[in-house]
Amino acid sequence: MPADYYDLLDVGRDATPDELKRAYRRKAREHHPDANPGNDQAEARFKEISEAYAVLSDENARARYDQFGHEGLRGPGGGAGFDFDLNDIFDSFFGGNPFRGARSRGPAGPPRGDDHETVVDLDFSEAIFGVDRTIEVRTLVACDDCEGSGAAPGTAPVVCSACGGAGQVRQVRQSLLGQMVTTAPCGRCRGMGEEIAEPCSRCRGDGRRAERVSLVVRVPPGVDTGATLRLSGRGSVGSRGGPAGDLYVHLRVAESEVFVRQGDSLVAELKVTMFQAALGASVEFSTLDGPQELVVVPGTQPDDTIRLSGLGVPRANGRGRGDLHFVVRVEIPARLSETEAAKLREVAVERGENVADCDELRTRRRKRRAKH
Repeated sequence: MPADYYDLLDVGRDATPDELKRAYRRKAREHHPDANPGNDQAEARFKEISEAYAVLSDENARARYDQFGHEGLRGPGGGAGFDFDLNDIFDSFFGGNPFRGARSRGPAGPPRGDDHETVVDLDFSEAIFGVDRTIEVRTLVACDDCEGSGAAPGTAPVVCSACGGAGQVRQVRQSLLGQMVTTAPCGRCRGMGEEIAEPCSRCRGDGRRAERVSLVVRVPPGVDTGATLRLSGRGSVGSRGGPAGDLYVHLRVAESEVFVRQGDSLVAELKVTMFQAALGASVEFSTLDGPQELVVVPGTQPDDTIRLSGLGVPRANGRGRGDLHFVVRVEIPARLSETEAAKLREVAVERGENVADCDELRTRRRKRRAKH
């Protein structure tokens, strides 16, 4: 006995048209053959729920079904009162088949070529300012002999004798509702709509050959590790004149020994002596844009920051660059001459600071060594 249409869609008998639509959307996506390749049970269930929706979404058919059941859908001659195409129902309901499997409907023609991926390594400065990099990739290009058609020189593909150039064949099956029509790619021409009587001897009818090609990749300023560039049409060409796929270039940026990137800012350490920090100084620093003069103001403290505007990373929107920040690192002399120590001690005494006597420290050090 055929399954109840309301049970197939998992709705009540008082379901509104909107509730039917939502139920069919959910069930169709779950059981569509392209979402369940090789699953005959899913394909059969998809046909059943499509039948159910075709009936319950039609006001007159639903009324007959509610009153007489499946028998109410038969015509005078015992057949169904109307025909329908499962693909037409699905396409009109969803605005196109969302499953991109081999069963998807579309115009006949050669398939699109494969996409390719490659990795490009960049120096830190190349990532900041951008660069044109020449790379080599192995890909499939159009065959020179047949100009990509796959047919031997002097010949041309002909219309497929099985599908008449449609690239698809229609299959008609009988059901409780009458004829159910499904479509599938033509097995003879593989959905291309054309046949090749005399294949090209060089590419054996495929219309393409493998080759290493050189490409120039334009890397924009401001990229970072993990960024991907898409080069449209730079993948393999499709079989027998099909459109080319894309090339995806993944970028990997080397670290800098001087600069650390933080968003669109660059950070570097500026080492100054205690005297430069205390008295102030003008220090030259080699940035990515060349030497720059940095002003260290008197009384600069450790970890203070000096900023140079507009010398950071170019912004992705093209609106200028970030800033370059210098974190001050104050270096304390590890050793002082007696003269230097005496002068510093005088300054300390003048400032009222308690500092150790060098002779006393030396005496303590000698005694400590003697004990050990």
